[in-house]
Amino acid sequence: MNYKQVLISGFLLWLFAVVGVGLVASTFVATEDRIEQNERDALLKALHQLLPADRFDNDIASDTVQLPHAWKLGSDGPVTAWRARKNGKPVAIIFKVVAPDGYSGPIELLVGIYTDGRLAGVRVVKHNETPGLGDGIETRKSSWILQFDGKSLGQPPADQWKVKRDGGAFDQMTGATITPRAIVKAVKNALEYYDEHKEELFQ
Repeated sequence: MNYKQVLISGFLLWLFAVVGVGLVASTFVATEDRIEQNERDALLKALHQLLPADRFDNDIASDTVQLPHAWKLGSDGPVTAWRARKNGKPVAIIFKVVAPDGYSGPIELLVGIYTDGRLAGVRVVKHNETPGLGDGIETRKSSWILQFDGKSLGQPPADQWKVKRDGGAFDQMTGATITPRAIVKAVKNALEYYDEHKEELFQ
């Protein structure tokens, strides 16, 4: 191969690389807005599962507050909370909570709490738990997570916020105890955080 052929080959490789990078970049730009919208739609769907639409009239996805140093919610950094209001009055707040001690790693949750301290509900938004065992925390797999609806720090009593195997009030799942144990603890922590900070959350 002579020098001219080497230059041509090098130029063609460079051209293919430039075209490839350009295609990747243009695809990213073209899909970025769609990805953001899909994420927003998924978030709204999860929020509405916790709070029926007739319970609030504000734009809950935009009425947010960043909570610094919310270690009880499972994070070392700021945590997002969504606030629901009706006719301008607070109705509920939804925390993004992390249960750090799941069987296969952290479990991300949305925990909805009414202003009176009762749970509106709990939903799992991300996890790596074992299929067929720990993934029963998903509503499409089982109704296990629904047992939190309406619960509070006083119902059951604080010392009963454990799975039944540990002497508490909450069911575990067949073949899986670590996962439910982690979620019960995380939800209790969220209720305690709300109880400690409720006066400032809607300011």
